[in-house]
This record gives sequence, C-alpha cells and structure tokens, in this order.
Amino acid sequence: MRIITFNANGIRSAANKGFFEWLKKQDADVVCLQETKAQEDQLTDPMFRPDGHHCFYRDATTKKGYSGVAIYSKREPDEVRTTLGWAPFDDEGRYIEARYGKLSVVSFYIPSGTSGEERQGFKFEVMNWLKAVFDEWLKSGRDYVLCGDWNIVRAKNDIKNWTSNQKNSGCLPPERAWLNGLIADAHGDGLSTPPKNGWHDAFRVAKPDTVEYTWWSNRGGARANNVGWRIDYQIVTPGMGKKVKGCEITPAPRFSDHAPMLVEYR
Repeated sequence: MRIITFNANGIRSAANKGFFEWLKKQDADVVCLQETKAQEDQLTDPMFRPDGHHCFYRDATTKKGYSGVAIYSKREPDEVRTTLGWAPFDDEGRYIEARYGKLSVVSFYIPSGTSGEERQGFKFEVMNWLKAVFDEWLKSGRDYVLCGDWNIVRAKNDIKNWTSNQKNSGCLPPERAWLNGLIADAHGDGLSTPPKNGWHDAFRVAKPDTVEYTWWSNRGGARANNVGWRIDYQIVTPGMGKKVKGCEITPAPRFSDHAPMLVEYR
C-alpha cells in the first residue's frame, strides 16, 4: 500500500505546477491533501478527480479559499468522516478520514500559530483537545495512518536552524513536547519521555537518522539552500509501524512550499 501526504498550499496552484501529472506516475493507493484552499464546487475540472480514484473533499465553512483537506483513494472506502465533534476545528476543514475495514487513513491539517498570539492560542487548544482523540484511537484496536501537515518539528534533525527557531511557532518547546509525547521512539528532543505504547513516526521507522525536510519558507532562498523543516508526517499505530517498507520525500519538482511524502507499507 502506497500512501502520499501533501500540503498543496492551494490545490489549483499545485495543479498549474504539474502536480497531477506527477501524481499519475506514483501509483498511490491513497493520497491525503491539505490546504486545498478551494471549495469543492470550484474544482469541476476533471483533473481534480484523478482517474481510478474515489475523491473526497472537506472544505472550510468559515472562510472560502481557506484550509481544506481531501482524500483520493483507489479503493472505495467503507465510510468517510469529516467531523470530530468540535466546531471551531471542524468548520475550518482540517480533518477527513477514510475507513477500510479496520484501517483508517486520515488527512489532517493542524493549525499554524505563525500569524500571532490568537492563532497560536487556538493551536494549543487544538493540540490539547486532539490528545484525547488520539488516545482513544490508539486504544480502539483499529489501524490508523494519520497523514498531514502538523506544523511542528520533532527535534534537531528535523529543522535546519534549530537554535534560532526555539521561540518560533512550530518549534516551541511545548509543541515539541506534545508531539513527541505521542510517539514511542527515541527521536524526540528529550523534553518528554516517549510512551511505551504510542504512535510511530513512519519517516523515522524508515529513516532513523536521516535529515530531510518537507517545508521551506518562500523567503531568503530557503529552498535553494535547503533551509527547511520536517513538519509533514504519517503518524501510525504500532501495527502499521511494523509494516513500513520505505519512505520518500520529493522536494523537486516544486508544486508547493511543501514536498509530497510517500510511505510504502507492506
């Protein structure tokens, strides 16, 4: 099974840069998109319904052209869910889940706090609220693959400029402690003790010590100089962690300020 996660930073923009031509060559079973920045009725072109895929969108209802997530799936899901029960999060179009038997694939877009204190506060609210959701899923007996832009780096190997970003959203110690507190591996930053029974970071399962990034600022030649952050993940239940076969991040060609990430599962 091949699963791709990708923050498009505008699905129509990514389409104009060749994303869908690239996607055709990837033979992906499931594609999870974030930040579609479009309402579904604006995506009438057939390219937004790739051949051979069942396509599902969850738009933001609070503001047009904002946020938005999607899932493309070769196999028709048994069920698709688009709400988690908290309107401030759901209405921003940040969650969609496709269910196949005992497997759930989720496309998540965790809020960014870079625009100021109000949004950083909302980000912390989301994190605190999601912790209980994740704990429930982990105990449910289902297999989960949580794809998406989490807007948080885990550790020094996940960001180029570690020291200078300690006070910036996405690299704040409480954010890292929260994310690493979910994941049962030794690749956190040491601010929290990894749980004995926790989630797995599919990238780190496949590439324990590799330094690769999934996002680069549009400023200062960050991409050309590979001054990046790894903030896009596939976070999986332990059973799926054992099935990780490989992982590939594709920074070029450039479709967005993020790069698509493919994980292959046995």
